[in-house]
Amino acid sequence: MSGNGLSTSQSNLQSKQAKKLPQYIAAFSGLLGSLSAGAVLGWTGNITEELRKGEFNNIEIAPTDIKWIGSCATLGAMLLCFPTGFLCEKLGRKTAILVLAALFIIGWLFIIFANSVGLMYVGRIITGMASGAFLPASAVYLSEVAEKEIRGKIVTIGGCLPVGIMVAYTLGYVLPIKIYTIVSALIPVVFLITFLFQPETPIYSMRKGKEAEARSALIRLRGSSYNIDAELKEIKTAIERDRKSKVSFKDSLMKRSTRRAALISFSLMFFQQASGIKATVFYTSNIFQASGADLNPKIATTVIGVVQLISTLVSSLVVDRLGRRILLLLSGAFMAIGLIILGIFYTLFERSLVSPETLSSLGFMPLLGLSLFNIAFPLGYGPIAWMICGEIFPPEIKGVATAAASTFNWFIAFIITNLYFDLKQAIGGDLAFYLFATVCTVGVFFVFFVVPETKGKSLYEIQMELEGTKEQLGGVENTGFNMKNINSYGTK
Repeated sequence: MSGNGLSTSQSNLQSKQAKKLPQYIAAFSGLLGSLSAGAVLGWTGNITEELRKGEFNNIEIAPTDIKWIGSCATLGAMLLCFPTGFLCEKLGRKTAILVLAALFIIGWLFIIFANSVGLMYVGRIITGMASGAFLPASAVYLSEVAEKEIRGKIVTIGGCLPVGIMVAYTLGYVLPIKIYTIVSALIPVVFLITFLFQPETPIYSMRKGKEAEARSALIRLRGSSYNIDAELKEIKTAIERDRKSKVSFKDSLMKRSTRRAALISFSLMFFQQASGIKATVFYTSNIFQASGADLNPKIATTVIGVVQLISTLVSSLVVDRLGRRILLLLSGAFMAIGLIILGIFYTLFERSLVSPETLSSLGFMPLLGLSLFNIAFPLGYGPIAWMICGEIFPPEIKGVATAAASTFNWFIAFIITNLYFDLKQAIGGDLAFYLFATVCTVGVFFVFFVVPETKGKSLYEIQMELEGTKEQLGGVENTGFNMKNINSYGTK
């Protein structure tokens, strides 16, 4: 019998009657936030030529300013990424996200009314801060409001960054640059208004001793026919277990599982960003234009945005079926192939190895290479590097460790986006893409030999495997103490 007098089968039946629509509405509100973040990252993707010509507020922008306008966003993301966890704990998940929505708007206002490159830098840094902080905050919020059966899908929908990038590419193509920027600023306004009506997460409310608020949030998110008492009891049990099993930060660092988790997480973050993904996002039209291919750079850039979005949607459908490792392996391999195709075209063009007629017939190669790269990235390295990071750190340091890995991620993104043009000038565009392809190839071998499969495993099982004591699982489970039942949060 369950705690409220229902049999297990009756309780399960009642749990299945939970409404899904309110949870998808929460995911949609999170998607508006991802739209805001993606618009920040994709803003420069289709307007670099207009910026160079001074068409934005008549501001004179030197070629060296372009790289800083692009990379300032990643610098801002790096600055606020680490404090995000503290914001979520001190202010609450909902309030922290609302603050970030306001930060988006403030940053865009700096850009819209900028009369100098310096003010554009300030606006890009502020919007970058909001973007970098929003992604982990949104993941925490959505994972805590969704049922575990649909948690992966809810988090993936709410964190679908390529939607914003695609919208930015498209708007940059069809609208004048100033109107495009104003529309980009309106996205977080809509997000702020929409998210005001979302509840605080039940888990956060329970941790703060506000059971009435947690109950009210669950009724709203699941419906009145759902077994609220059963889930509240489950949340209480998980919170109490975490408090009793508190391990100090220093002791956790001494564990083999923690060291392996850090190696895997930080390495995946490096491979993700050192593949050159942010350079291709920020400077897509510039890449097409510099390639000399017979393509309309703006149209080709918009195509890349659509391709990346479709691939992200496919990834959300297959990640829990195929597993993390196989998607990372395929992603890294095809990213390398796409970059090699792009590099070969640059070699033929920059080093004048073929006639103009032959080069014209090969004009499809830049679009093919970047399309393949942008199909492969969202299938694996885009979402799964973050997913594994959230799965393999032990709970006692997960917040700090994930924030540190995120900060490192944005630091590498800043280095790549800031040095991309200098790298191309120093060694040539072809060698730059070959270098990115080499990083992807090394990442394939790293995943094959080092990264464990986490699909279908509880957080406890993952920790035992990293610790090298997998054989202990049988003993624990035979006692009836099944961590999958107790710690249902974040196990998928």
